[in-house]
Amino acid sequence: MRYLISAALIAFAATASAAPDYRTIRMEISVDRPASEVWARVGRYCDISQWLDVECKIVAGDGGIGTVRSLNNGRVLEILVGKTDLSYGYTQPPPAKGGFYNLYHGFVEAKPVTRSTSKIIYTLFYDVSDKPDEAAKQADMTQRRKRFEAALQKMKQIAER
Repeated sequence: MRYLISAALIAFAATASAAPDYRTIRMEISVDRPASEVWARVGRYCDISQWLDVECKIVAGDGGIGTVRSLNNGRVLEILVGKTDLSYGYTQPPPAKGGFYNLYHGFVEAKPVTRSTSKIIYTLFYDVSDKPDEAAKQADMTQRRKRFEAALQKMKQIAER
């Protein structure tokens, strides 16, 4: 009986320490173009290849919800899970071999500010509980923020041409 209680406590402790630690990174940039023009230049599902410098190919779907894009020759798959006239949201599926699943989601939108200006908002959401400590979690978030802020700068350049 003592062994069962100890085993149960160890299992509970292991589960408790593996609790998800969801983080959100929200970024935005102002653009001197109307939102509809911005979205027409950077908002198609594979336009990511222009502003994040990755190879993109649609591997399933017609551009609507459920469309799957392959990035970098299939190293990353992303599934379109939400879409409006000026935005879309996507997720990445769990790893095939039971590895850590960070529940990664991204959402990008062109938001009107005035008739002639807008902003692009990019939000990332994911679980960092696989990182060993807060410093590693912050480093991961900083790296992602840096990469996607550079993408926002590129989107702005493309949209304002």
